[in-house]
Amino acid sequence: MSAVGESLPRIRVTEARVTRSEWTKLRSVRSTIWSLGVSLLLIIGIGILVCVIFESRWPNLAPHERAHFQPLRASLVGVNFAQLAIGVLGVLVITAEYSTGSIRSTLSAVPKRLPVLWSKVLVFGAVAFVVSLPAVFIVFFAGQAILTGQHINIAFSHPGVARSLVGAALYITVMGLFGLGLGAIVRSTAGGISALAAIVFVLPPIVGLLPSSVSNSVDPYLPSNAGGAVWTIHPDPNTLAPWAGFGVFCAYAAVAVAIAAVLLVRRDA
Repeated sequence: MSAVGESLPRIRVTEARVTRSEWTKLRSVRSTIWSLGVSLLLIIGIGILVCVIFESRWPNLAPHERAHFQPLRASLVGVNFAQLAIGVLGVLVITAEYSTGSIRSTLSAVPKRLPVLWSKVLVFGAVAFVVSLPAVFIVFFAGQAILTGQHINIAFSHPGVARSLVGAALYITVMGLFGLGLGAIVRSTAGGISALAAIVFVLPPIVGLLPSSVSNSVDPYLPSNAGGAVWTIHPDPNTLAPWAGFGVFCAYAAVAVAIAAVLLVRRDA
């Protein structure tokens, strides 16, 4: 038998072990399953529904409505709604631990703290992308099969389609990481979700009310507008180029995570 008082062997904290821990946390929380399920339902369900509506109403649409119809956008319209579900999940990934107080145990086990944040970013980003990528491909092929009935579909080989589909999954993923960063900054579920909703859904309409000279200069650089260019075949003239806009969006998320990292080290749990 071991002598009384003999110290137990200490398990070395590594990034891989912290990452496995964060993966266990993420998949064992009920909100993860619900949020991912809602995201899939929104992406696939709404996209198919919109394609069915256009296919059935096509003979009765006015000429100008037909001229502005974009089959890819019809398939991916659900992405506009799913981004909120993934963004909210990103907020919950970090704020749920603050609300329950379990963050203290986490940071006690990982005193350097930053590996916890990096692992959350890595695990959640990977899960969000792995879930959203198949979803956008499923809704694209299903939606275009529906639109074939009126011969208004678009082929996967059409220039920009593949980039838009992958871009939609990347956009959703970065939106989730942006929510994670905001949640880590405010450390409140309500505050993080409010901040995300304000930046993504409230700020663009407010900017649109400004004089056109100001609005046209600011609007392309707003997070959702900049990132949205990457999953559009023909971005609006006033928006950024697809990958340039996505780069700007990634910069927003990176800044949010960087600020969260600084605050995580400086603030008490």
